[in-house]
Amino acid sequence: MFAADASPQQQHRVPLIDSVQESLDRICIHKNQPQPDDDVRRRLALVSEENALLLLDQIHNSKTPIRTLNGFISFMIRKVENESPSPSPSTTTVRATCSSPQSPPARLYLSPQAQGWSLPYCILLLVKLECNFCLNLSLECGGVAVVEQSAGENGLYSSASPVRTGQSPSASSVTPQRLYFSSPGEAPNPSPDSSSSPSKPVLTSPYQILSAPSRQLCERFQGETPTLSPVKMCNGQPPYSSPSSSKAVLSSPRQFLSAPSSTPVQRYDSYQGQIFSDTPSPVTMCNGQPSSFASSKAGGTSSFQILSIPPVTPVQLYQRFQGETVTRSPVLDHPGDHGQAHLEALGELEFRKQFLILSYAGGTKLKDVIVEEDIRSWKNLPMVKFETKVWEVLGYSDWDSGKTHLYHCYVSVDGSYKFKGPFLNKTRTLLQKVFGHDNVLMVKFTQGGGSGIPYDNNYGTYSRVIREGILVGLRKYGFFVFKDGGNKEKKKLKDPTSSPVKCYFVRVGSNAAIDRDTCYILSNRTTHEGRCLFAHVQTGPSVANYMARLSLILSKTVSLEVDWSLVKVEFIDEDYCLDESGNRIYVDEKPCIHTDGTGFISEDLALLCPEIVRKVHIDNEHIEGLIDPDDELEDTVLEWKQPGSRTQELPLLMQFRLFFKGLAIKGTFLVNKLLPPKTIQIRPSMVKVKADPKLSDGQTVNSLEIVGTSKFTKKTYLSRNLIALLYHGGVPKEYFMELLMKALEDTRGVFCNTRAAFRVALIYGEIDDNSNLAKMISCGIPLEESYVQHRLSVLMKEEKSSLKKGKICIPDSYYLMGTADPTGSLKKDEVCVILKDGQLSGPVLVYRNPGLHFGDIHVLKATYVEELESVVGNAKYGIFFSCKGPRSVADEIAGGDFDGDLYWISRNPQLLESFKPSEPWIETPSTQKVDGKRPSELLNDDLEDELIKLFLTTRFEPSAATGVAADNWMALMDRFLTLGDSSSIDEKNTVKAKILRLIDIYYEALDAPKKGLKVVVPQELKVTKFPHFMEKQNQDSYRSVSILGLIYDTVEKYQTEDSSLKEIRKLPLFEVDVPEKCLEKWKKLYDDYRNEMTSALGDEDKQGKNQAATGVIRKYKEILYEAEEFEKSERHRQQIYYEALAIYHVCYDYARSVRTERGVGDVGKCGFAWKVAGEALCQLHEDWSLKPGEKPFRVLPSVLKDIFK
Repeated sequence: MFAADASPQQQHRVPLIDSVQESLDRICIHKNQPQPDDDVRRRLALVSEENALLLLDQIHNSKTPIRTLNGFISFMIRKVENESPSPSPSTTTVRATCSSPQSPPARLYLSPQAQGWSLPYCILLLVKLECNFCLNLSLECGGVAVVEQSAGENGLYSSASPVRTGQSPSASSVTPQRLYFSSPGEAPNPSPDSSSSPSKPVLTSPYQILSAPSRQLCERFQGETPTLSPVKMCNGQPPYSSPSSSKAVLSSPRQFLSAPSSTPVQRYDSYQGQIFSDTPSPVTMCNGQPSSFASSKAGGTSSFQILSIPPVTPVQLYQRFQGETVTRSPVLDHPGDHGQAHLEALGELEFRKQFLILSYAGGTKLKDVIVEEDIRSWKNLPMVKFETKVWEVLGYSDWDSGKTHLYHCYVSVDGSYKFKGPFLNKTRTLLQKVFGHDNVLMVKFTQGGGSGIPYDNNYGTYSRVIREGILVGLRKYGFFVFKDGGNKEKKKLKDPTSSPVKCYFVRVGSNAAIDRDTCYILSNRTTHEGRCLFAHVQTGPSVANYMARLSLILSKTVSLEVDWSLVKVEFIDEDYCLDESGNRIYVDEKPCIHTDGTGFISEDLALLCPEIVRKVHIDNEHIEGLIDPDDELEDTVLEWKQPGSRTQELPLLMQFRLFFKGLAIKGTFLVNKLLPPKTIQIRPSMVKVKADPKLSDGQTVNSLEIVGTSKFTKKTYLSRNLIALLYHGGVPKEYFMELLMKALEDTRGVFCNTRAAFRVALIYGEIDDNSNLAKMISCGIPLEESYVQHRLSVLMKEEKSSLKKGKICIPDSYYLMGTADPTGSLKKDEVCVILKDGQLSGPVLVYRNPGLHFGDIHVLKATYVEELESVVGNAKYGIFFSCKGPRSVADEIAGGDFDGDLYWISRNPQLLESFKPSEPWIETPSTQKVDGKRPSELLNDDLEDELIKLFLTTRFEPSAATGVAADNWMALMDRFLTLGDSSSIDEKNTVKAKILRLIDIYYEALDAPKKGLKVVVPQELKVTKFPHFMEKQNQDSYRSVSILGLIYDTVEKYQTEDSSLKEIRKLPLFEVDVPEKCLEKWKKLYDDYRNEMTSALGDEDKQGKNQAATGVIRKYKEILYEAEEFEKSERHRQQIYYEALAIYHVCYDYARSVRTERGVGDVGKCGFAWKVAGEALCQLHEDWSLKPGEKPFRVLPSVLKDIFK
């Protein structure tokens, strides 16, 4: 057991003036909003106190509903900036924390007389050290600093040092100010004549460092949640301090700290991109030792280290662009053909604006399509107007909503690349939280020609691009991490040349003006050191394991806010599998355990976990845990109900990723009310990356990332695999057909039954333009409406497609997260199942997807465990397995464990009555051994080479063993199920033997990427023909007569209403006169829309296509509402209604004029009206449809889903 180090998380929050903070607290309480994040607090801190209080007062008194406080404050700040070119001359006070026990907290004052400089510029006077720390409105010191203007003087003075250091010519052109410190607790009261003292040193540059006794500066951390453990100083000396007593004269406002060094160490540099240079850059020495990350005494080069500045210690400065010691990347020296002037103008914009311009420019050079002054003129435009302007010049979006911006780069086979995005997402990975989302670039390497890439040709090109990095304007991005989504994601890709392998580059250098005065976490760090911030992955057994574990930072998660200085992290032992004599059982020299992947968390910490809502349905064919948090192809993933809010119910289980002191830990936490407060208990099986003892004093990200919590699935569905195994176990086909026919009858009723239609619209709301159809039905639009019928037909096709694949609803069944029995009272064949109303009793079937073995379905006894209530209280939704016996029951079910796996539990009486279980699967030990050195045995350059080779091999020579084994298993299983009594025993045994071999290969292939194994399916196990229900194109097939083939054929033959044969009709309520001016306006805009949408849908990339199409829709919604949504619009309602009706008529008239092959209008063309003006049209129809005495009332979608489940 050990206590976590004191976390800088509390210090990390950007401090504000007392009056501003109090006003902000009042808003959060009054508006029921969480505190804004650090980015917004920084922007608020740069506003004068008067303006800050004014805008916060306006927010407090505003009647407009606040969706996110972050977005509202950002909007108001932009408004203030546009209206007030110069800041208020009022006094500004900034809090500062005190790190020295001898000195109390200090305050930093800006004198009332200071009028010549804006507050942001004054802050620059207080020094932002280039790579190692950033003042960021937080100064750790023991006195009071006052910045005061003094007329007639040409320099800056400090009372902290008696030595005058000189004066820069550039300083004379700036309104002079004085900066001095008063004693602790002393009120700032500068003497009028104190400025004339010649003993006060002159700060010749607004970038010069102020020397002061016992002063410390703290860094700024870009990520909003993860915390960093502190590092030790090198003998108490600052990494950039010089032993020389010579005076340092600043000759340029762009000089930075340095010190002589004789031992070069290659490092990331946020301004020079040195990691890619052939000659390593010099770094600061500490008592003769290089300041490297690997040494515990060299923390000084880190942007997270606290830098101590001794009194009157002169320093030498890096010249950021002019200095002789700077080693620059050839790529940064030659930024391409965009034009240096254009790139410099681009570098003055915030990064997402830079990226958007490059994205719209495509492969075209900026100098050929735009003037650099145009770029600068767009600098202060809000993002929505900015994209409209860029769209007009070079070719609309929810930019300021606080969503994550995703930046994509596509690299072609010739080494050229183009950019797409930014795309918007509601969630962030830990990588994006720590580095900042604009410092992360997803890079896709195109296949080209649809065939494999020859190693002697394009492999070298891609390898060179990865090694040299990618330029985005004046920023450089370097290879950092990749993740293979596997066969599961490959099936979702329509383009066969696309890949589920996602590669991420991060910013490693920049010459952009926007980056010059900001601190960055990778400054002065190598790639290896940057990765070690998350976990010491070099301690793993192989290079493949290194990357597999590092890719945990790519999970889409939500951070649990905890104070690590108060949390106890304890390591507890496993519950081992024992034989009859009580001895431990070993397999492959490893002890077998019952508690694989599960630990405990105290009740108070569990209550901090907000409820996570997943807006996607469970894919029954691929459940190995919760919906994959690493799935980049789905836009609908994790989402907080309200950030920072507590759950109404205590979560029973939490699936998580924990990064702590170099460890990477994954699994589940079971809530344990018996634990002391603020306690986490970890088992060895949960530790995926061990800490490197050589880096015991190194900085690490400490963060608890939540993937999901235990949930109750309102509806549970079968799958082909499960149907095949149940049928083999004795469940008659008649029962499956009964369930299928009921589901088909439900689909028929949707076209004429409002309840059935509304239920389907709710179920498929995520694929129906954000539940657009459900909104149309709920406002009274009749089911006979043409577009309603069309959308119902589309949704029914989705429903029928699912039914053909065996996705049939099964009653009395559930998917629950599994864990081990903490009481030790369950027998081997017993489980404890907790649902909404408490624990179940009686027999149940238990299975885990994607189980293929005949014995993967167990018959177990659900048992009431009284002792469990004292541990979990009233927490619900989970299944507990016994910790007794020679083997874990979960392991018997398709090799399951407790790191988040979901288990199918059924108490369906028909299934229990008929099913007969088989012997469980027994793992066959692998004969393969992993070759190669451990990552810790490789030099950093050699390790990087191995990782690049691994990525290119994974990307262009992917293993197909998992998919091939599963497909051939399905074909052989289909044949095995149709072998009747008349078939020979030898034939049955032969087919079954092949099935069992394929199962072993399949299970081994699932874990092969983590172990670095290469799995191949032997040719003798591959079939020559596949059953027709698998829909294998370009391959021979046969018509299956098994239960799976029967289900497929029944759904295919089932007829539903075809709305495409009907003529398009308008709603009588909307047959009203519309101003001709509105009709003419939207006729032209609708023509423009069709052209833009055609261009957007021409994108080859699926995600890029969807995002581009969404952007087009948003653009025209903005034109209609002059806001993001109808509810936010300040336009007169009558104007909106007129234009909405104009859109409706223009769109429907055009749809009527376009004839399909069947001779009727194309009803699909009506979609524009409902996607753009749907909210206004629905409101208008609702208002006009109300009967006398009726009043509308609102119902939450979640409540409706409960009603119609």
